[in-house]
Amino acid sequence: MPRYELWVNGQTHSVDAEPETSLLFILREQLGLTGTKYGCGEAQCGACTVLISGHAKRSCRAQISLVAGKEITTIEGLAQGEKLHPVQQAFLEEGAMQCAFCTSGMIMSTVSLLNEKPHPAEQDILESMDGNICRCGTYPRIMAAIRRASGLVKEQRP
Repeated sequence: MPRYELWVNGQTHSVDAEPETSLLFILREQLGLTGTKYGCGEAQCGACTVLISGHAKRSCRAQISLVAGKEITTIEGLAQGEKLHPVQQAFLEEGAMQCAFCTSGMIMSTVSLLNEKPHPAEQDILESMDGNICRCGTYPRIMAAIRRASGLVKEQRP
């Protein structure tokens, strides 16, 4: 079985896996990072979203052989010690979760959006979040959190 070097949340990990093994499986089962959720297994719901080189990707369909050596960030890697990432803080302040199953994927997609477009228009937000499903229907609060996060990220940029 091949060995892969993964750079996850700023730390290097060596894992043994078949090349087609999903990143989601490695994160949850081998590295114990369970904040990234298994939803549909088809890259359609967004629950498994992580950042790969700063861009939102569905980890259930990301093969380990294709992401090895790239910077991978999970929900566990966003906070700086006890200080939440601005997007996490905004989701908390807006109460943008009910069951919270989708929340980590929503947050990671939002971080990716704000990395690419720090001042997103409403249409940018809608397009970016398309495919992230919230079964509880908290979309209005999620949208409010994304707008709030955009403001918080703007405040922190030089």
